[in-house]
Amino acid sequence: MAFREKSDNTKRQLSLWIIILSFLYVAQGQMRYSIPEEMLNTDKGILVVNERIDRETVCNQISPCSFNSEMILDNPIELYRIIIEIMDINDHAPAFPKNEINIEISESALPGARFLLDSAYDPDVGINTIQSYSLNPTDNFVLKQATQPDGTIYIEMMLQSPVDREKQEDLSLTLTAVDGGHPPRSGAMKINVKVLDVNDNAPVFTKKHYKAEVPENSSKGTFVTKVSATDSDKGINSEVTYAFRHITDKHSNVFEINEKSGEIFVSGSVDFETMQKCKINVEARDHGGFTDSCELIINIIDLNDNIPIITLTSFTNPVSEDALPGTTVAVINVKDLDSGENGEVNCIISGDSPFAIKWSIKNYFTVQTIKMLNRETDSEFNVTITATDEGSPPLSSNKTLHIRVSDVNDNAPVFERPSYDVRLIENNTPGVSIFTVKANDADCCQNARVSYLLEDSEVNGVPASSLVSVNAESGVIHAVYSFDYEKLKEFQIKVRAQDAGSPPLSGNATVRIIIQDQNDNAPQILYPVQTGGSSVAEMVPRSADVGYLVTKVVAVDVDSGQNAWLSYKLQKATDRALFEVGSQTGEIRTIRPVGDKDAMKQRLTVIVEDNGQPFRSATVNVNVMVADSFPEVLSEFSDNTHDKNYNDNLTFYLVLALAVVSFLFILSLVVILSVKIYRWRQSRIFYQSNLPVIPYYPTLYSDAGGTGTLQHMHNYEVYMTADSRKSDFKLVEPSSQNAFIMDPSSAETMALGKDEKTLLAVSDFVSSQILIVHYIISFSFLLLFHISLMVTFSI
Repeated sequence: MAFREKSDNTKRQLSLWIIILSFLYVAQGQMRYSIPEEMLNTDKGILVVNERIDRETVCNQISPCSFNSEMILDNPIELYRIIIEIMDINDHAPAFPKNEINIEISESALPGARFLLDSAYDPDVGINTIQSYSLNPTDNFVLKQATQPDGTIYIEMMLQSPVDREKQEDLSLTLTAVDGGHPPRSGAMKINVKVLDVNDNAPVFTKKHYKAEVPENSSKGTFVTKVSATDSDKGINSEVTYAFRHITDKHSNVFEINEKSGEIFVSGSVDFETMQKCKINVEARDHGGFTDSCELIINIIDLNDNIPIITLTSFTNPVSEDALPGTTVAVINVKDLDSGENGEVNCIISGDSPFAIKWSIKNYFTVQTIKMLNRETDSEFNVTITATDEGSPPLSSNKTLHIRVSDVNDNAPVFERPSYDVRLIENNTPGVSIFTVKANDADCCQNARVSYLLEDSEVNGVPASSLVSVNAESGVIHAVYSFDYEKLKEFQIKVRAQDAGSPPLSGNATVRIIIQDQNDNAPQILYPVQTGGSSVAEMVPRSADVGYLVTKVVAVDVDSGQNAWLSYKLQKATDRALFEVGSQTGEIRTIRPVGDKDAMKQRLTVIVEDNGQPFRSATVNVNVMVADSFPEVLSEFSDNTHDKNYNDNLTFYLVLALAVVSFLFILSLVVILSVKIYRWRQSRIFYQSNLPVIPYYPTLYSDAGGTGTLQHMHNYEVYMTADSRKSDFKLVEPSSQNAFIMDPSSAETMALGKDEKTLLAVSDFVSSQILIVHYIISFSFLLLFHISLMVTFSI
C-alpha cells in the first residue's frame, strides 16, 4: 500500500505506513493522530516519523499544536483527511535571562521594600512549563509571586527583616524556577545582595578603663598608651577622631593624643614626685557626631622596669547560672618582660566574687566558678584580675572581665499578692474590665514572659469562665455578663500565671470579686397595706394629745448599705399642722392636741426615700379618722361604698352592738331606779333619826381632759387590727356614786333646825335634777346611736 501525504507545513514530509487499519477511528473520512514530540517510532508501529519533530519550533507557544494531511487509498480509491497533533514533552528546563544578578540595598531599608526580578522562560506548555519559584535562603528576603492576565508569573523579592551591614555585608541568594514535568526540570539564578553602609553605629572603645604607666623623666614624645575605638560602619563613616576631655590644667601640658590614631604621648615633664597618676577622659567621635568615652589612668613609674601584661586568650561569656562549681570561664596569659623574680607573676581576683583564678601551665591562668551562680541576685560581675610580680618594689597590672550570667527557668511567676479583693458595682456592662492581675517572674527573656489563665472552677453550679474572662497577655479580668447584687454578692476565681520556659513554671492567685450594690430598687411599703389603691383607716381620738402615735409606716428596700437607708417624709396632708412623720422611724404622730374643729377624715401621703444616688422613692396614702366614739366612725364609714363581704360583716357587728346596747340600757335603767328608790328610803330614815348628819354635796363630774361636754367620764377601749373595719369597739359608762359621811362617835345628837332641813332638801333636789339631766343626755345619745344603726341597716 502506498500513500501520498500533503502537509500544511511544506518543510516537513512524513511517510505513513498503515499496518492495522481496523483499530483506527474513522468518522466521515477523517482520522486524528496524537504523537509526542521528539518521537521516531510509536510503540506499535502505527505511525513512522521521517525526521525529529520539535513542537516548540513548529508551534512555538501555541497549544494545542497540530497540522493536517490527506491520505488516498487505492482499490477502491478513498480519500481521508488526517489531523496530526503534536503533544508537548518536558524537554526544556526553565532558563533565566541571566545566571547571576547584583542588587544593592541600604542597611536602613525598611521591611517591605521590594525588588523586581526577571522571570524565567520555559518554551514548554501546559503542565511542562514553569509552575513555581523559590528563594533560598529566606532569612532576610521572601519571594512574592503574582500571575498576570496573560498567564505569565510576576515575581519580586521583598525585604522581611532589616539587614545589618556590620553583621553581613554580602548576601547570596538563589532564585529557582521549577516546571511541572515528570520528572520536573529547574533553572536557577544567583542573586548577589550588597548591603550599603549608613552611619548608624557610634564608636565604641575596646575598654572603658585604660591604664598606662610612664617612667618618670621620660622624654618628650615618649609613647604612653593607645586608646582604640572601633566603628562598625564602613568607609568615611568608620573614621574616628580622638580628643582629651575633662583634663586638669596641670595635666594638659604633660600628655597629648594623636587625634587620628588614639596614641598618647608625653608632651611635657613627667615627675613622679609631683604627679604619680594622671586621670584623663578620652572621647572618640565619628563624622556623624556619634561619640564614646573612656577613662585613661596613667601611672608614673618611679623605676624604669616592666609590669606584668595580662592577655585574655579565651573567654566564655555569658555563663549559665546553673554552671557547676569549677566551670572554666576564661583563660588569660600573663607575661612580665623582666627576668628572675621581677618576672615571676602571681594573679588574684580582688573583691568578693564567685570566681577564682588558678594557675594552669606556665604563664597561663584560668578563671573558674567556685560556687553556684544566681542570675536573679547578680546578673553580671566585673571581675578584676590583678597580676603582681615579685620585684622590689613589686609591680602589678589589672584586667577587668565583664562576665554576664545567662538565665535558666528556675523561678515560677509570683503574683504581687496571693489573693485580691475586687469590688464591682452591679449592673455593669458585659465585657467591662474588672481588675488587672500582675505576676512577676524573676527570670528574664523568654523565661520571664508570663501568660495568664483562668483555672477551671464553678460558681453556684456554673463554670467561672461563664462569669469572667482573663486576657492571657495583659492579665486583665473582664466581666462576661452583667451582675446582679441581689442574686450574687461575691464569688472567687483562681488565676494561674505561667511562664514560657521549658518546662514552664506557674503560680496561682485567688481573686475574690465582691459585687457592690447599686440603688436599682425602690422602697417597698409593707404597712399600711394598700387595697385597691387605698389604705385602711386609722382612728385618732379627739382627746389625743401632742405626740399621739397614729400608726407607723413600715417599708423595706432590697438594696444594701446606704442604698437601703430609708427616710420618711410627709408629702401631703389634709392638715399639715396636725401630723408629722418620723424621718427615721416612719411613725406618724400628732404635733398638737386634736381639736373639735379638726376634720374627721384626714388623708396623709407619706413618701419613703432611700439614700442612694440618685434616690428612689415610694408613696403610701394613710387615712385617719378623728372621732371619740365608734358611732361617729360608723356614720363616716356608712358614707362609703363597700363590697358585699364587708357589708355582711358590718351588719353582723351592728346587730350585735344593737342587742348589747339595748341590754345595757335596760339594765342601767333598772339599776338607776333601784338606786333612786333606795336613796329615797334612806333619806327618809335619816330625817327621822336623831343621829348627827353631815350632808355631802357631790361635785360636778368633768372629763379627764377638761375640755369635754359631758359631766361624766366615758372610757373607750378600742381593739384595732390591720383592717379597722373589723376592729372591736367597747363603750363603758361608769355609774356615779353619791357619797355621805356618818359620824357615829359623836356624843351628842344634832338637832336639825328648820334652815338645815331646808338646805338638805334643796341639796337633795339639786342632786335629783342633775341625775335627771344625766339620764336625759344618756337617753339622747342612745337614741342617736339607734338612729345611726337604723340608717346603716337601710344603706
